[in-house]
Amino acid sequence: MMPLRPSAEFTIATGPAAKMARSSSCTSSWAPRPRLPCFDGHSSNRSSGRNLIGDLLPSLGSTTQQPPKPRKYLVPPYDPRYKVWETFLILLVVYSAWICPLEFAFLRYLPRAPFIVDDVVNGFFAVDIVLTFFVPYVDAKSCLLVDDPKKIAVRYLSSWFAFDLCSTFPFHSISLLFNSHEHRLGLKFLNVLRLWRLRRVSSLFARLEKDIRFNYAVVRCTKLISVTLFAIHCAGCINYLIADRYPDPRRTWIGAAMPDFREAGLWVRYVTSLYWSITTMTTTGYGDLHAENTREMLFGVAYMLFNLWLTAYLIGNMTNLVVHSTSRTRDFRDMVQAASEFAARNQLPQQIEEQMLNHICLRFRTEGIKQQEMLDILPRAMRSSVSLYLFFPVVQGCYLFKGVSSGFIQQLVTEMQAEYFAPKEDIVLQNEKPSDLYLLVSGAVDMLAFLDGTEQIYGKAAEGELLGETGVMSNKPQPFTFRTAKLSQILSISRSKLMGIMEENREDGQTIRSNFQQKLRMEQRLYIAMHQADPVPAFERRLDP
Repeated sequence: MMPLRPSAEFTIATGPAAKMARSSSCTSSWAPRPRLPCFDGHSSNRSSGRNLIGDLLPSLGSTTQQPPKPRKYLVPPYDPRYKVWETFLILLVVYSAWICPLEFAFLRYLPRAPFIVDDVVNGFFAVDIVLTFFVPYVDAKSCLLVDDPKKIAVRYLSSWFAFDLCSTFPFHSISLLFNSHEHRLGLKFLNVLRLWRLRRVSSLFARLEKDIRFNYAVVRCTKLISVTLFAIHCAGCINYLIADRYPDPRRTWIGAAMPDFREAGLWVRYVTSLYWSITTMTTTGYGDLHAENTREMLFGVAYMLFNLWLTAYLIGNMTNLVVHSTSRTRDFRDMVQAASEFAARNQLPQQIEEQMLNHICLRFRTEGIKQQEMLDILPRAMRSSVSLYLFFPVVQGCYLFKGVSSGFIQQLVTEMQAEYFAPKEDIVLQNEKPSDLYLLVSGAVDMLAFLDGTEQIYGKAAEGELLGETGVMSNKPQPFTFRTAKLSQILSISRSKLMGIMEENREDGQTIRSNFQQKLRMEQRLYIAMHQADPVPAFERRLDP
C-alpha cells in the first residue's frame, strides 16, 4: 500500500526561535514545544490573530514597515478611534433599520417627542458625512493610500454622497411645518431612505467573513438570521399600514379578527403583524388572519413572491454550510463501503482487508487537519524552516548521522517528508529493494521474516531508529518486513536524494558509511555470541555489504 504523506501534526514556528532550535544540540526525544510568538509579536493563539485582509499593502520597493502617514487634518482609515466610530455607526444603523418601518406604520399619530431621537441619530450620520471628506481611501488599482483632499472629495461626491445626504435629511421634522396631510405623508415616506444605511451592515458582514478571528459558519448564520428577521419586520409593518389606512377597518386582515384593533396597545398590534408575517413566510397560514380586500391580496402576492426568492436564498446558504461539514464524512463512508465490497468480491485475506480499511480511516483523519495542503502553499524557504524546526533534533540523534556536519543534516531534513502509517500496515517488504529510507519518530514497528514458511516477529524497532537502511545503503534486497504495530509517524527520504546529498558532502558521506559498517559488525558479533539456532547466518550474509 502506498503510504500517506501528510505533514506531521506539530506546532509550526519560524524565525529566531527556529534558528536557535536548529543550532542547538537537541536530543532525539519528541517532546511538545511551547507556542512561540507570531510575526506581529502577539501570541500564536488563534484568539489573538489579526485580520490581514484589510491591512494596507506597501508598494513594491518600499523600505518602511509602518503605515503611511496621511497629511495633516486627515483621519487615517486604520486609526483605532475611527474603527470605534464605524462600529458605533453600525449600532445606529441597526436602530434605524428597526425603527423606520415601525414609525411609518404604528407611530404615525404620536407627538413630536419620540422623533427627537431620530434627529439625534441623523446628526451623527451628518457628522460622518463631513468626516468622510477627511478620510483617505485605498485606490483599487494601485492599492495605495490616497490622501489628496481634492481626490477624496471628488470620489465621495461622485459615489455615495447624494444617497447619504438624503438618508440623513430630517424629513419628519420638516413635515411638521406643513398643514396638508398629503404633504406630511409624502415627507414621512421619504424617511424610508434611511434604509440606505444598511449597506454598512452588509460591508460589516463581508469583512467578518474574511476575518480569521471569527468562525465563518457563525458569521454566515448570523447574517441569514438578520436578513430573515428584517424581512419579517418590514412585511408586518407594511401589512399593518395597509389595514390602518383602509376606509373600512372591519374589512381588513386584522380588523376581521380585532374590530377595534386601533384601540389596542402597540405591543398587541405589532406582535399580531409579526405573527401574520411569519405564518405567510413559512406558508403555514391562512387560518385565522388572511387578506380581506384587494390591497391586502396584492401585497400578499408580492410578499409571497419575495418569499420564494428569500427561501431559496436561505436554503441554498444553509445547504452549503451543512454539505461543507458533512461531505467529507459521506465520502469516507462510501470509500469504506467500496473497500469492503472490493475485498469480499476478490476474496482477499482478512489481514489485507484490515490494512485497506485502516489506511482509509487514517487518510480521513489526516485530510481533516489539512497539514500537507498548508505546507504546499508555503514558499520553499518557509517549508524548509518548518522542517528544520520539527525534524532536526530527531534526525541528529540517529546512529547513521553521528558525527556529520550540521549543514548536511539541514540539507537532509529539508528533503524529508512526514508520513502517517496505520496499524498493521507494511512499510517495507522482505526481499524488495526499498526506494526510501525511513525514520520512526513515534509509534511501534515490528520486524518480520518468513521462517519455515511462516511469518515470525524477528524484532521491534524503537522510536528514533531507522527502517530499511540496510537495503538503501547496500543496494540489496531488504532482509525484513517492517510492519507497524500501532499508529506510527515516520520520516522518509528517497534513496536518490540521500545519495545525492552524500555525493555533494563526501566527508559526511564517508562518515555515514563508516557508521553503517560499525553497526553491521556490532550486530554480527552479537549474533555469534548468542549462538542462536534460528537461520540468522542467512540474514548475516544478506547484511554483509
